[in-house]
Amino acid sequence: MAVQEMSRSTHTAACACEDCTREGHRRAVAAFLEKRDEFASGQGVPAAVAHSLGASRQWVSDELTLSARMVADRGREAGSSWLYLFSRRAVLAVWIAAGVLLLVQVGTALGTGWSTTRTAGLLAALVLAALLTVAARAQTVRGGLLAPLVGEDNRLSTSKVVPSAWLVLTAFATLLPALRLAASSPGPERQALYEGLAFDRALPLLAVLGLTSGVAVLVRRVVSVRIMGQRLQKLPADRPTGADLLTDDAGRGSFPDAQYVLVSTVVLAFAAVSLARFPDRLPALPWALALLVALSAAVYLAAKYAEGSRPLVLSVVRRREPGDLDAAIRPGDDIEIRGLGFVPPGAQTPEMLARLVVRVGAVHVHVPLVPVAGGFTNPSDAVLTVPVPAEVEPGRIEIQVVTAAGVESNRCTIDVAE
Repeated sequence: MAVQEMSRSTHTAACACEDCTREGHRRAVAAFLEKRDEFASGQGVPAAVAHSLGASRQWVSDELTLSARMVADRGREAGSSWLYLFSRRAVLAVWIAAGVLLLVQVGTALGTGWSTTRTAGLLAALVLAALLTVAARAQTVRGGLLAPLVGEDNRLSTSKVVPSAWLVLTAFATLLPALRLAASSPGPERQALYEGLAFDRALPLLAVLGLTSGVAVLVRRVVSVRIMGQRLQKLPADRPTGADLLTDDAGRGSFPDAQYVLVSTVVLAFAAVSLARFPDRLPALPWALALLVALSAAVYLAAKYAEGSRPLVLSVVRRREPGDLDAAIRPGDDIEIRGLGFVPPGAQTPEMLARLVVRVGAVHVHVPLVPVAGGFTNPSDAVLTVPVPAEVEPGRIEIQVVTAAGVESNRCTIDVAE
């Protein structure tokens, strides 16, 4: 106990280690939730603004926005610290895997004896581990081995992980007979190794590798074009997680991603077993399994073409409180904007919700955060409530929503009375 207390006392307020950043994020989240629930119950509002519904709502929204930004900052710090720690642990895991392979080889050699195939397998694993270590060292801050697999939105990319797995297997399967060729003498053994690398035998494996790599390049292009055309809304995550491979940006299960990962994993396992059974040649992948991967990749790619949409304003109406009279929209009134896509996937965090802006004529109005126990009633994906600013002149005014991703909606015209 004394050792733990001494260890904690060595950490300062500016410490950026994983434990401190994670604890700082946890405390920031707890403070935000406490403040949100306090405001939701009607407590904590200063008396100077409590008499005005609009003023108190704006004050509460500003306080929650500041707290949400602190939570986001702590979350990004924790994510960066996690990536640095993961880069070191990933390299260790690679060498542990090489050590496990050594133990398996020694255990299976007890009854049959050591062979050049086992030596080549260990050397191939060591060479591959060394190459992966060098690559990881070059991207330590970005997550080491994770860096090539992370997309621009700081999430694990399914389209990158699948071809990377096939690339590692193909590299190992190629190194294994190559090392045996280097140690073999002219004769039937060398001829058998050359036959194991024949093009017709390797064609299904190379086709799958080329197909999945092409899908990764094409998906990157599709996403970039749709973002630039404001047809897809993308927001960054705090850090990549394994769940990103099976879910969408909002954290919901994604069938196209899940089936692509599942099919690729099953076929990859078949290829790995084939390599283990016949290590002197490339895995003999049946064309039926290659076609299965191709169909799965086609479904995944089609889903990437279909996903995403722009925010759409369907109508704007005056918000009427119980007891109020029906009337035209005037400056100072609350308006209710009804539509779709105001909160894109990944923008459910308080900081992202606070970024929503509505253009009322020439005035930019930040959508206020209205807390309730466990969440917010405003904003939502289909309804936004904002006040009409006093600076707005009477007449025909255009309403437009700008989401947290920076995508603009269509324009909707309303009449503002004097």
